[in-house]
Amino acid sequence: MVFDLSDGRVIDLDLRGDLDAARARLGPAAAPEAGPQKRGPGRPKLGVTAREVTLLPRHWDWLSSQPGGASVALRKLVEAAPKEAGGPDRARKAKEAAYRFMTALAGDQPGYEGATRMLFAGDWTAFVAAVEGWPADVREEVRGMAEGAWRNGQG
Repeated sequence: MVFDLSDGRVIDLDLRGDLDAARARLGPAAAPEAGPQKRGPGRPKLGVTAREVTLLPRHWDWLSSQPGGASVALRKLVEAAPKEAGGPDRARKAKEAAYRFMTALAGDQPGYEGATRMLFAGDWTAFVAAVEGWPADVREEVRGMAEGAWRNGQG
């Protein structure tokens, strides 16, 4: 089994054929950034998408009173939200990744159910004790993946 350790999901590899055919099916590698592109006249294309938003009248009143108008205020709010929720979001993602990984590789190991409960309960000491009897490589990888959840997603 091959895993994407960033989210704990299994990567399904199609290795039929020769090496070049298998590589082609994996998808393109990230292309290096090209040099600066020539800009034409006018406003830059920012990838802005217009969509409908339904708000209460008091929300529209507040937005219209903000400097720059509703669009600027909404963009600022949306940009700030991930920064404020970054730690808890990373902690949740670390728990989910560790859960997927340990379910796939250690679902039949002793202490799996307890480890799962302790993972989501946030009890690191009990979690470490529950995975202690697992094969060393699986145990260490699960601990490493779950560690971000106890550091509140930091790192």
